[in-house]
Amino acid sequence: MSSKLVHTPEGVRDIYGEEKAKKTEVERLLHQKIVSYGYHDIQPPTFEFFDVFSKEVGTTPSKELYKFFDKEGNTLVLRPDFTPSVARCAAKYFMDENVPIRFCYQGNTFTNTSLLQGKLKEVTQLGAELIGDASVQADAEMIALTIEALYHAGLSDFQISVGNLEYFKGICAEAGLVEETELELREFISGKNFFGAEELLDSVGVERHNKELLLKVSELFGPASILDEAEKAVTNERSRNAVKRLAKVYEALCDYGVEKYVSFDLGMLSKYNYYTGIIFKGYTYGVGDAIVKGGRYDNLLKRFGKDAPAIGFMIVVDDLLAAMNRQGVVIAGEEPCLRLYYEESDFHDRLLEAKELRAAGKRVELLPRL
Repeated sequence: MSSKLVHTPEGVRDIYGEEKAKKTEVERLLHQKIVSYGYHDIQPPTFEFFDVFSKEVGTTPSKELYKFFDKEGNTLVLRPDFTPSVARCAAKYFMDENVPIRFCYQGNTFTNTSLLQGKLKEVTQLGAELIGDASVQADAEMIALTIEALYHAGLSDFQISVGNLEYFKGICAEAGLVEETELELREFISGKNFFGAEELLDSVGVERHNKELLLKVSELFGPASILDEAEKAVTNERSRNAVKRLAKVYEALCDYGVEKYVSFDLGMLSKYNYYTGIIFKGYTYGVGDAIVKGGRYDNLLKRFGKDAPAIGFMIVVDDLLAAMNRQGVVIAGEEPCLRLYYEESDFHDRLLEAKELRAAGKRVELLPRL
């Protein structure tokens, strides 16, 4: 037998034993908190038609999708994230629903990233989506729920950074940038390539004041007091309204009592172009990337025929577990499995004992005595 058969491809791995037990428990705790807010489980398929995740939708780039064909020649993809799938489901089954809809989900996602990035190609995501509510209170609910879910799972040292894409978009509109240039600028700024960003802005003739604002927008981060500075830095109403909404969200988060976990970042951008307004990410020690990503996507459902605002978040369970392990967080798991040993002569008695313990909710392993 070839030794290759016992190895996994690059970017995926086996999870077993104590690690799997911890993962199962963390997922249970996260889910427990989310459903306490009135969210209902949904399970979209693992693969969808390519158009659900197309460039027009604004999700993962095509080159990072796992694509294949069915027998009819349709192009299918393994889901790279859940939000477009949930949006499709909402449009299909709740087209005429006018009250807010709350969904939650968990499952694996697949992204064909470069091996040089050192990231897993298959990860478990768990999250929630609130559809049909455009209010500030809905924004605050999602952020507060994220915080409470992480805390309920056992993580206590983390920060949720909140931004509003409308702030950046307002400056771009004032500078006269077309959508294509704005998206290219996002790539430069997200990658901290400020030389490339400056060269791009110079090439399209952006006026000096707006150029400086766009290049320095990533410096506007910190506690709630940064919002005053951000509002004073701009003159266009779109950006100012974005700051005012963030201030209202913060007021609501104070009502939830979770403000100590919140900071603000007016330069926060995302590779998911379907986000339209409030956007947030969660960070903690022990991992290099955000363990939580979320935001408002008020135009996405239109792609599937339902005009409804929405906001959601997802937690990368694998990264959360890695952070908790590196921080030495004790994950409350199941009770240890009891072992009962038997010989042929007392098997009947040991089996009855095991059955009684299992009926009482205990985990029991019945083993032959060697």
